[in-house]
Amino acid sequence: MAEVTLHIGGHDYRVACADGEETALHALGNIVEREVQAARALGGLNESRQLLFAALFLADKLTNSSTQTAPSTPNAGDDGALDALAARVEALTQRLGAIRQNLV
Repeated sequence: MAEVTLHIGGHDYRVACADGEETALHALGNIVEREVQAARALGGLNESRQLLFAALFLADKLTNSSTQTAPSTPNAGDDGALDALAARVEALTQRLGAIRQNLV
């Protein structure tokens, strides 16, 4: 059994995984970290709410990707797909920011 350390939201988390899955787990941790950073950019959220919003961002992406007829999986050489994904994250960040303002 392998173990990796993921850096998410300013904390290190040691996570066990099957041998050979370390790279995939690091990649998933990086995705979560990016979403936490997007949530942090909203401002005024404590750590648990940042993680909550990161989970909501990811759930939204998952929901949107499952409703598309031909989902696109971006790769390192696909700038168009990355730009589209970045635009979706930005739009979601703005929507969640508006929701957050209504809650305050």
